[in-house]
Amino acid sequence: MTLRVLLADDQALLRGAFRMLLDSADDITVVGEAADGGEAVALTRTLRPDVVVMDIRMPETDGLTATSQICADPELRATRILILTTYETDEYVAQALRAGAAGFIGKGIGAEDLLNAVRTVAEGDTLLSPAATRSLVTRFLATPRTVTPHHSEQLAALTPREREMVALVATGLSNQEIAERMFLSPFTVRAHVQRAMTKLHARDRAQLVVIAYRTGLAHATPGAGTDLPSQSDTGRPADGTDHQP
Repeated sequence: MTLRVLLADDQALLRGAFRMLLDSADDITVVGEAADGGEAVALTRTLRPDVVVMDIRMPETDGLTATSQICADPELRATRILILTTYETDEYVAQALRAGAAGFIGKGIGAEDLLNAVRTVAEGDTLLSPAATRSLVTRFLATPRTVTPHHSEQLAALTPREREMVALVATGLSNQEIAERMFLSPFTVRAHVQRAMTKLHARDRAQLVVIAYRTGLAHATPGAGTDLPSQSDTGRPADGTDHQP
Protein backbone atom coordinates (compact mmCIF):
# COMPACT_ATOMS: atom_id res chain seq x y z
CA MET A 1 0.00 0.00 0.00
CA THR A 2 1.38 3.41 -1.01
CA LEU A 3 1.01 6.24 1.51
CA ARG A 4 -0.25 9.47 -0.05
CA VAL A 5 1.41 12.58 1.42
CA LEU A 6 0.67 16.30 1.12
CA LEU A 7 3.52 18.73 1.87
CA ALA A 8 2.70 22.12 3.43
CA ASP A 9 5.63 24.54 3.74
CA ASP A 10 6.05 28.13 2.57
CA GLN A 11 9.64 27.52 1.42
CA ALA A 12 9.60 26.05 -2.09
CA LEU A 13 13.19 24.83 -1.83
CA LEU A 14 12.43 22.80 1.28
CA ARG A 15 9.24 21.41 -0.23
CA GLY A 16 11.25 20.26 -3.22
CA ALA A 17 13.86 18.57 -1.04
CA PHE A 18 11.24 16.84 1.09
CA ARG A 19 9.37 15.75 -2.02
CA MET A 20 12.45 14.15 -3.53
CA LEU A 21 13.13 12.32 -0.29
CA LEU A 22 9.58 11.07 0.23
CA ASP A 23 9.12 10.07 -3.41
CA SER A 24 12.33 8.04 -3.21
CA ALA A 25 10.57 5.57 -0.90
CA ASP A 26 8.72 2.71 -2.58
CA ASP A 27 5.75 2.99 -0.22
CA ILE A 28 5.32 6.80 -0.18
CA THR A 29 4.21 9.27 -2.84
CA VAL A 30 3.70 13.02 -2.62
CA VAL A 31 0.32 13.92 -4.12
CA GLY A 32 0.45 17.69 -3.63
CA GLU A 33 2.20 20.75 -2.21
CA ALA A 34 0.83 23.76 -0.33
CA ALA A 35 2.58 27.06 0.35
CA ASP A 36 0.34 28.12 3.26
CA GLY A 37 -2.16 26.69 5.71
CA GLY A 38 -5.25 27.71 3.78
CA GLU A 39 -4.01 25.95 0.68
CA ALA A 40 -3.14 22.91 2.79
CA VAL A 41 -6.72 22.68 4.07
CA ALA A 42 -8.18 23.06 0.58
CA LEU A 43 -5.86 20.46 -0.94
CA THR A 44 -6.52 18.04 1.90
CA ARG A 45 -10.23 18.22 1.18
CA THR A 46 -9.61 17.64 -2.51
CA LEU A 47 -6.80 15.06 -2.45
CA ARG A 48 -7.60 13.23 0.83
CA PRO A 49 -3.96 12.35 1.62
CA ASP A 50 -3.07 9.81 4.29
CA VAL A 51 -0.60 12.22 5.90
CA VAL A 52 -0.09 15.98 5.76
CA VAL A 53 3.48 17.03 6.60
CA MET A 54 2.77 20.48 8.01
CA ASP A 55 5.06 23.41 8.79
CA ILE A 56 3.93 25.80 11.55
CA ARG A 57 5.02 29.28 10.51
CA MET A 58 3.43 30.05 7.15
CA PRO A 59 1.81 33.22 5.74
CA GLU A 60 -1.93 33.85 5.79
CA THR A 61 -3.07 30.72 7.66
CA ASP A 62 -0.43 29.13 9.90
CA GLY A 63 0.10 25.40 10.25
CA LEU A 64 -1.52 25.05 13.67
CA THR A 65 -4.73 26.74 12.47
CA ALA A 66 -4.72 24.55 9.36
CA THR A 67 -4.21 21.46 11.51
CA SER A 68 -7.16 22.40 13.69
CA GLN A 69 -9.41 22.92 10.67
CA ILE A 70 -8.44 19.61 9.10
CA CYS A 71 -8.81 17.63 12.32
CA ALA A 72 -12.19 19.22 13.05
CA ASP A 73 -13.62 18.05 9.72
CA PRO A 74 -15.31 14.63 10.13
CA GLU A 75 -14.82 13.90 6.44
CA LEU A 76 -11.04 14.18 6.90
CA ARG A 77 -10.83 11.88 9.89
CA ALA A 78 -8.58 9.43 8.03
CA THR A 79 -5.92 12.10 7.38
CA ARG A 80 -3.08 12.35 9.90
CA ILE A 81 -1.06 15.50 10.55
CA LEU A 82 2.70 15.38 11.08
CA ILE A 83 4.13 18.71 12.22
CA LEU A 84 7.60 19.32 10.76
CA THR A 85 9.06 22.56 12.04
CA THR A 86 12.22 24.44 12.94
CA TYR A 87 10.62 25.61 16.19
CA GLU A 88 10.52 22.67 18.59
CA THR A 89 9.13 24.47 21.63
CA ASP A 90 6.91 22.97 24.33
CA GLU A 91 4.28 25.58 23.58
CA TYR A 92 4.11 24.59 19.92
CA VAL A 93 3.98 20.89 20.82
CA ALA A 94 1.06 21.55 23.17
CA GLN A 95 -0.82 23.63 20.61
CA ALA A 96 -0.20 21.04 17.90
CA LEU A 97 -1.57 18.22 20.06
CA ARG A 98 -4.61 20.23 21.04
CA ALA A 99 -5.20 21.01 17.38
CA GLY A 100 -5.18 17.28 16.64
CA ALA A 101 -1.71 16.63 15.22
CA ALA A 102 -0.52 13.02 15.45
CA GLY A 103 3.19 13.80 15.41
CA PHE A 104 5.68 16.59 16.02
CA ILE A 105 9.29 16.55 14.75
CA GLY A 106 12.03 19.06 13.92
CA LYS A 107 13.45 19.83 10.51
CA GLY A 108 16.82 18.63 11.68
CA ILE A 109 15.56 15.05 11.55
CA GLY A 110 17.48 12.54 9.42
CA ALA A 111 16.20 11.36 6.04
CA GLU A 112 15.35 7.82 7.14
CA ASP A 113 13.78 9.13 10.34
CA LEU A 114 11.46 11.37 8.33
CA LEU A 115 10.33 8.45 6.19
CA ASN A 116 9.68 6.37 9.30
CA ALA A 117 7.86 9.30 10.89
CA VAL A 118 5.41 9.45 7.99
CA ARG A 119 4.85 5.70 8.21
CA THR A 120 4.38 5.80 11.98
CA VAL A 121 1.81 8.59 11.86
CA ALA A 122 -0.04 6.91 8.99
CA GLU A 123 -0.43 3.80 11.17
CA GLY A 124 -2.24 5.87 13.80
CA ASP A 125 0.66 6.03 16.24
CA THR A 126 2.05 9.17 17.83
CA LEU A 127 5.60 10.35 17.25
CA LEU A 128 6.34 12.05 20.57
CA SER A 129 9.24 10.57 22.50
CA PRO A 130 8.71 9.71 26.20
CA ALA A 131 10.87 12.68 27.23
CA ALA A 132 8.92 15.10 25.02
CA THR A 133 5.63 13.71 26.27
CA ARG A 134 6.62 14.11 29.92
CA SER A 135 7.80 17.68 29.40
CA LEU A 136 4.69 18.59 27.46
CA VAL A 137 2.22 17.06 29.88
CA THR A 138 3.93 18.48 32.95
CA ARG A 139 3.89 22.02 31.59
CA PHE A 140 0.65 22.23 29.66
CA LEU A 141 -1.74 19.30 29.99
CA ALA A 142 -1.42 18.34 33.65
CA THR A 143 -2.71 21.55 35.20
CA PRO A 144 -5.24 20.89 38.00
CA ARG A 145 -8.65 20.27 36.52
CA THR A 146 -11.92 19.08 37.96
CA VAL A 147 -12.90 15.72 36.50
CA THR A 148 -16.41 16.23 35.18
CA PRO A 149 -19.15 13.58 35.14
CA HIS A 150 -18.57 13.35 31.38
CA HIS A 151 -14.94 12.44 31.99
CA SER A 152 -15.95 9.83 34.54
CA GLU A 153 -18.37 8.31 32.03
CA GLN A 154 -15.59 8.19 29.44
CA LEU A 155 -13.33 6.22 31.77
CA ALA A 156 -16.15 3.93 32.89
CA ALA A 157 -16.39 2.60 29.34
CA LEU A 158 -12.85 1.23 29.53
CA THR A 159 -11.91 -2.23 30.79
CA PRO A 160 -9.17 -2.43 33.45
CA ARG A 161 -6.72 -3.59 30.79
CA GLU A 162 -7.64 -0.70 28.49
CA ARG A 163 -7.17 1.77 31.34
CA GLU A 164 -3.68 0.36 31.90
CA MET A 165 -2.89 0.72 28.23
CA VAL A 166 -4.07 4.34 28.08
CA ALA A 167 -2.01 5.21 31.16
CA LEU A 168 1.10 3.71 29.53
CA VAL A 169 0.42 5.43 26.21
CA ALA A 170 0.30 8.69 28.16
CA THR A 171 3.93 8.20 29.23
CA GLY A 172 5.01 8.19 25.58
CA LEU A 173 5.68 4.45 25.31
CA SER A 174 5.29 2.82 21.90
CA ASN A 175 3.23 -0.33 21.39
CA GLN A 176 6.44 -2.39 21.34
CA GLU A 177 7.65 -0.84 24.60
CA ILE A 178 4.27 -1.43 26.27
CA ALA A 179 4.30 -5.01 25.05
CA GLU A 180 7.73 -5.61 26.59
CA ARG A 181 6.72 -3.96 29.86
CA MET A 182 3.46 -5.91 30.21
CA PHE A 183 4.66 -9.20 28.70
CA LEU A 184 2.13 -9.01 25.87
CA SER A 185 2.38 -9.27 22.12
CA PRO A 186 2.51 -5.96 20.17
CA PHE A 187 -0.62 -7.10 18.31
CA THR A 188 -2.52 -7.46 21.59
CA VAL A 189 -1.36 -4.04 22.78
CA ARG A 190 -2.40 -2.42 19.51
CA ALA A 191 -5.85 -4.02 19.74
CA HIS A 192 -6.40 -2.77 23.30
CA VAL A 193 -5.20 0.74 22.42
CA GLN A 194 -7.43 0.94 19.36
CA ARG A 195 -10.47 -0.17 21.35
CA ALA A 196 -9.72 2.46 23.98
CA MET A 197 -9.39 5.13 21.28
CA THR A 198 -12.77 4.13 19.85
CA LYS A 199 -14.49 4.24 23.24
CA LEU A 200 -12.95 7.61 24.13
CA HIS A 201 -13.55 9.06 20.65
CA ALA A 202 -9.84 9.81 20.33
CA ARG A 203 -8.67 10.64 16.82
CA ASP A 204 -5.19 9.21 17.47
CA ARG A 205 -2.71 8.39 20.22
CA ALA A 206 -1.81 12.03 20.69
CA GLN A 207 -5.39 12.83 21.65
CA LEU A 208 -5.40 9.74 23.86
CA VAL A 209 -2.50 11.28 25.81
CA VAL A 210 -4.49 14.48 26.33
CA ILE A 211 -7.58 12.57 27.49
CA ALA A 212 -5.53 10.48 29.92
CA TYR A 213 -4.30 13.57 31.76
CA ARG A 214 -7.48 15.58 31.57
CA THR A 215 -9.47 12.71 33.09
CA GLY A 216 -6.91 12.05 35.79
CA LEU A 217 -6.14 8.55 34.52
CA ALA A 218 -2.49 9.60 34.27
CA HIS A 219 -0.76 12.13 36.50
CA ALA A 220 2.23 14.41 36.29
CA THR A 221 4.78 14.49 39.09
CA PRO A 222 6.06 18.08 39.50
CA GLY A 223 9.70 18.28 38.51
CA ALA A 224 9.89 14.59 37.67
CA GLY A 225 7.78 14.08 34.59
CA THR A 226 4.87 11.68 34.48
CA ASP A 227 3.96 8.85 36.80
CA LEU A 228 4.49 5.40 35.33
CA PRO A 229 2.19 2.57 36.45
CA SER A 230 4.10 0.28 38.80
CA GLN A 231 5.23 -3.17 37.72
CA SER A 232 2.74 -4.68 40.17
CA ASP A 233 -0.04 -2.92 38.30
CA THR A 234 1.13 -4.01 34.88
CA GLY A 235 2.74 -7.39 35.49
CA ARG A 236 2.12 -10.68 33.76
CA PRO A 237 -1.55 -11.40 32.98
CA ALA A 238 -3.31 -14.11 34.91
CA ASP A 239 -3.95 -16.24 31.84
CA GLY A 240 -1.74 -17.05 28.87
CA THR A 241 -3.82 -15.41 26.17
CA ASP A 242 -1.83 -12.17 26.20
CA HIS A 243 1.65 -13.63 26.43
CA GLN A 244 4.20 -13.10 23.72
CA PRO A 245 3.82 -15.92 21.18
